[in-house]
Amino acid sequence: MQAQLHTMSNLFAQLGLPTDAVALENFIDTHRPLDNDIPLYRAPFWSDAQRTFLKEEIIEDADWSAVIDELNGRLR
Repeated sequence: MQAQLHTMSNLFAQLGLPTDAVALENFIDTHRPLDNDIPLYRAPFWSDAQRTFLKEEIIEDADWSAVIDELNGRLR
């Protein structure tokens, strides 16, 4: 099994969001629970650029997909 390449903090930096632990928890607390019928990338709180990044990384099962899945779970 391959080790996770990216952290939640790295993902938030990639998305242009604050990366400290308090900001991460505040973001998750503010935006949860995300309805299970809404794919993560379609959540209303993303910008177009963020939405595109998330969608492409999940579709391609890219390096970022594990940490994106983690974020998805934490928002549910």
